Amino acid sequence: MADRATLEEAVRLQGERVRGLKQQKAGAELIEEEVAKLLKLKAQLGPDEGKQKFVLKTPKDFDIAGQFDPMIPDAECLKIICEILSALQLGDFLIKVNDRRILDGMFNVCGVPDSKFRTICSSVDKLDKMSWENVKNEMVEEKGLASEVADHIGAYVKQHGGVSLVEQLLQDPKLSQNKQALEGLGDLKLLFEYLTLFGIAEKISFDLSLARGLDYYTGVIYEAVLLQSPTQQGEEALGVGSVAAGGRYDGLVGMFDPKGRKVPCVGLSIGVERIFSIVEQRMEASEEKVRTTETQVLVAAAQKKLLEERLKLVAELWDRGIKAELLYKKNPKLLTQLQYCEETGIPLVAIIGEQELKDGVIKLRCVASREEVDVRKENLVEEIRKRTSQYCIC
Repeated sequence: MADRATLEEAVRLQGERVRGLKQQKAGAELIEEEVAKLLKLKAQLGPDEGKQKFVLKTPKDFDIAGQFDPMIPDAECLKIICEILSALQLGDFLIKVNDRRILDGMFNVCGVPDSKFRTICSSVDKLDKMSWENVKNEMVEEKGLASEVADHIGAYVKQHGGVSLVEQLLQDPKLSQNKQALEGLGDLKLLFEYLTLFGIAEKISFDLSLARGLDYYTGVIYEAVLLQSPTQQGEEALGVGSVAAGGRYDGLVGMFDPKGRKVPCVGLSIGVERIFSIVEQRMEASEEKVRTTETQVLVAAAQKKLLEERLKLVAELWDRGIKAELLYKKNPKLLTQLQYCEETGIPLVAIIGEQELKDGVIKLRCVASREEVDVRKENLVEEIRKRTSQYCIC
């Protein structure tokens, strides 16, 4: 066995390779292979005796087989995804679920060699972006899978549905004889029972084409996609991309435990960048302007040499809890100040002018409607609050 220093250096170099591939946006299959190499090196490295040890603990008298129902946290994760996507109001969505044990069992009964499980899994995972014909061609022409084996896989992965599909596959003469597939189907059936109790079963689809490329998943896997509304009645809704994903990875944490104890884990991630991208695209399509500030009012001047008056007024507004700002130029043009409000989404402008100062009023302008009203200075705060609470319906 190599000495520890050599292994540590190998881990460091392999870690840099994985990070480099991710930055270069390399293929998922290549990244997966390099991550697997990194994990193997870390496993060989083992714990560093010179560093402080940590202990993975589970509750006292914790009995996985007797007391722990693994599908409750899985169902709760799916419930959380539903709540988040509903709150964001991004449109209709669907959560696809599958189980890595079902996938492995399916590959086994279809005749996929053990050495090709992961690479064929990677091909299946492309079915949301490619047609079955193209996926089959990749399996056969590029990865050397027998054509009849690919056809057997196709008969399964084209299926999707709810608990009725789970029950149907439990009676499948081939899958029902495979231990892994049977365990996965049994857990999915239980999962759908809990999803029904949570009131979200109609948002979940059992999809045999969902594969998820990461190798550390050990059970249920899921992925949430937004759906485009059909343009005509009867058309099928089209997916616009994954916005959340996750699954069960019972074997991952235990890899870092010196005693190798199994720690049950399930988790999810939300695609924040993907969601922002979708929101921006929809705003651009609707020509809706994005407000980039919480400022309620800009203190502006109609003439030159009114900087001191602007500073006094903005300070008074701050003291009264109004979110106000002003441009830092000494003598900005009024048009420049108004354009700044339009660009940043500030709804109101408090305009100071020589005549307004004499009359003891402030000209309050609604940026959206361009309506202007004279407001007594002592009434300005109340008027700003009223108008901003109405989203500046002037």
